[in-house]
Amino acid sequence: MGDFFDSDSVTKGYDRGLTKRILGYLRPHGRLVTLTAIALCVATGGELVLPIVIRSVVDGALMPAWRVAEPGLLALPEAAELKLAPGGARDKAVVEVAGRLAIPSSRFGSLTAAQRKDLETRGILDPGEWYLADLDAGGRKVAEARPGLLTVGGDHALLESAKLGSLSTEEARALRGRDLAYTQARALVFLLVLVAVLGASFVQTWASALVGQRVMKDLRMQLFRHCTTRSLAFLSRHPVGRLVTRMTSDVETINQFFTDVIVAFMKDASLMAGVLVVLVVMDGRLALVTLATLAPVTIVTIVSRGKARDAFKRQRQWISRVNAYIAERLAGISLVQLFIREEASTKEFEKHDQELLRASLGEMYVYATFRPAVDLLGSTSLAIMLWYGAHLLDLQLLSLGTLIAFINLIRMFYSPVMDISEKYTLLQSAMAGAERVFRLLDAEESIPDGKEAPLALPVRGHIEFDKVWFAYKDEEWILRDLSFTVGPGEMVAIVGPTGAGKTTIANLITRLWDIQRGAIRIDGREVRALPLDELRRAVQPVLQDVFLFSGTIEENIRMGEDVTEERMRRAAEAVSASGFIEALPEGYGAELSEGATNISQGQRQLLSFARVLAHEPAVIILDEATSSIDTETERLVQRGLEALLAGRTSVVIAHRLSTIRHADRILVLAEGRVAESGRHDELLALKGIYWNLYRLQYGGVPA
Repeated sequence: MGDFFDSDSVTKGYDRGLTKRILGYLRPHGRLVTLTAIALCVATGGELVLPIVIRSVVDGALMPAWRVAEPGLLALPEAAELKLAPGGARDKAVVEVAGRLAIPSSRFGSLTAAQRKDLETRGILDPGEWYLADLDAGGRKVAEARPGLLTVGGDHALLESAKLGSLSTEEARALRGRDLAYTQARALVFLLVLVAVLGASFVQTWASALVGQRVMKDLRMQLFRHCTTRSLAFLSRHPVGRLVTRMTSDVETINQFFTDVIVAFMKDASLMAGVLVVLVVMDGRLALVTLATLAPVTIVTIVSRGKARDAFKRQRQWISRVNAYIAERLAGISLVQLFIREEASTKEFEKHDQELLRASLGEMYVYATFRPAVDLLGSTSLAIMLWYGAHLLDLQLLSLGTLIAFINLIRMFYSPVMDISEKYTLLQSAMAGAERVFRLLDAEESIPDGKEAPLALPVRGHIEFDKVWFAYKDEEWILRDLSFTVGPGEMVAIVGPTGAGKTTIANLITRLWDIQRGAIRIDGREVRALPLDELRRAVQPVLQDVFLFSGTIEENIRMGEDVTEERMRRAAEAVSASGFIEALPEGYGAELSEGATNISQGQRQLLSFARVLAHEPAVIILDEATSSIDTETERLVQRGLEALLAGRTSVVIAHRLSTIRHADRILVLAEGRVAESGRHDELLALKGIYWNLYRLQYGGVPA
């Protein structure tokens, strides 16, 4: 049993063909996909903007740093590297104050330490950092009250950064009013970006989930239509549980592909790429240090991915084996108890359960190792960057805002890396599920629909088997060169030993299976040329295994067709089902449980009679239809059938010979051929196969 379930693929790596086919289901949902992509870009872009806003606040308002230089700097070659240009203080350009030049410290990051030191030694560049204030009325009052503290020149004043702490609250507010306004403006921008990220993330999550759900709906409908049109040869090779799994859990893995894999991969990849771009633009030196630490992370990720794949595969295999073992033992629990195998089964299950535990722990160990390893490497990368950044900051070659932005960006970079192994496992599961779903969809074993015109009305019901050969498998023939006819309105019974092909004949007339050789005709038209829906309206079987759906009795009789209430009630009365139906509190509206277990087997059989008769087919096939009805009920059914079958062709397949005594003709099958043919009395007189069947069934020699 376990091997049977293990035959299913449980893991599969990335498959470009499968991915392309899955993405093909997005075409009908182009607007939602576009909305998801736009929201993803907005959310990712917003997350990248946030560290930049923080940097601008720190460097532009909280910790603004300026260097003071002599005007002679403009004539030096180094000035070209500084890219100096006159402008306002908030434009981060050169400002002249009292005959000296105020230049943002960030401009000097383009110079080497040697160049900067040379400028300081020559007295062209002041070694300290300054604060540049825009003087308004309040600022001028501070300058007048604290002479010597500020170097005033025009609308600006310079203050050594080390002396900012000596200002009182009122003085700081007067001098740094524009810094406060700048901070408030950037805080508003930060808030708006956060709201945009939140809104875009919501839209992206909602839209991607909606796309996944709609694709699942489309796939389930396609699978259901596909399965309902497959041949019995195909369906007999696929357990119902497996088909249900394809339409539920396997389709769900494809939903995960959209919501948890592809969107997450796109967001993570775009975020990581965006972070790297921003890092390079902000400061190439720190970006280079950060990139150098990615090599060990890449190696750990590749190794972890392989380990995760193996662990996932082993876990899925043991889940399948444990599920199979549980299903088998619970289905045969009566045998387990009768043969006193409870303890042995428990011990055997314990072994399976222990292996599943080991497999699950193996997968846990992969994650328990990978995440801390990446976290360690991320922290190491951050520590190296902080060490190097602090060194540059100490040399005044880097601003504090840039260093803070780098810290945020590196954390943002390593966050997606943490999820890579988990997303890869989901990708494997999605690929395996998609492979199984598409393998089912690609199965083309169906009964081809006839393209010719339907039967002429009214259908007479003339049936002809012309040299029919049929086998369920290869050339293990069930029917061999079988030929017989059933005239319109004739009742023909078919009997024979088990395996003679009686039920097969019923399946072939309705084209649940197709023959390999010969021809089957109704009213002179070959059944393979007729549209299936027309053929099955004309021929209705009452099968040996009765199946009723959960729902009302009325729904089971009508089967979704436009059957009038009068026809439904007349059919129920004809087969003597109306008595027990009307005795129920809800009558025809009574609810049947799954498998109709809340009524008896005989009552279920009567309902199956009523269902067929209510649809008024031209040909009725009764396949062992009275096997579960007691003798008294059988007499009632026989009386109803005699009246209702008048004028209809009927084929009756039965083991109980008493039900076919009045048949117009009885065909006795043996080894796939008609061995005897005639009425009941005629066949008894032959003292052949039928005579022996009758004698074995009722005991003694028939009179």
